Amino acid sequence: MNACKISARIFTSLFHLNKNKMKRNVLVFGLISGLLLTILLIVSINLCYNGDNYEGSMVVGYAGMLISFSMIFVAVKNYRDKYNQGIISFGKAFKIGLFICLIGSSIYVLVWMIDFQFFVPDYLEKYSAHVIADLKASGASEAKIAAEIKDMNNMNEMYKNPLIRILMTYAEILPIGLLVSLISALILKKKAKTV
Repeated sequence: MNACKISARIFTSLFHLNKNKMKRNVLVFGLISGLLLTILLIVSINLCYNGDNYEGSMVVGYAGMLISFSMIFVAVKNYRDKYNQGIISFGKAFKIGLFICLIGSSIYVLVWMIDFQFFVPDYLEKYSAHVIADLKASGASEAKIAAEIKDMNNMNEMYKNPLIRILMTYAEILPIGLLVSLISALILKKKAKTV
């Protein structure tokens, strides 16, 4: 009976140790991802805000998101190989990726909220003016320009609500992180070999 209790305690402590390593792995790689996202967000915002290069800024921004979320792949592989005897289920791999995605995305949203509120509060007005100027330069009809102005004004009005701003910012970044999590889980899943 005592041997069973001792075995159960050892098994339980190993399980918790492994779980703590997973949490640590997620936290470390989530923070690294968030830091990379922060740097690239600030760079891309400054590119377009100060230089009117919105298209180039979007390319830098989305490429940066992919690079930042590459930490998901590294984290899942790290956990699988170092702490889980080289095996990992699709579900656990996706869960690790999901949590890293949520940490990185939340840092991104927080930084954007601070940046927008204190450093670039007129960002949408500048962006709207840029879009309208591009439409006029391309020879768009007056009806199309008027419709775009109406859409931009509606967007600017909605964006004044911080909750809407948070949700829209999550909608911008979260799908990319989820896609990288899904792909990483599919590539890195590895079942235990049966003998």
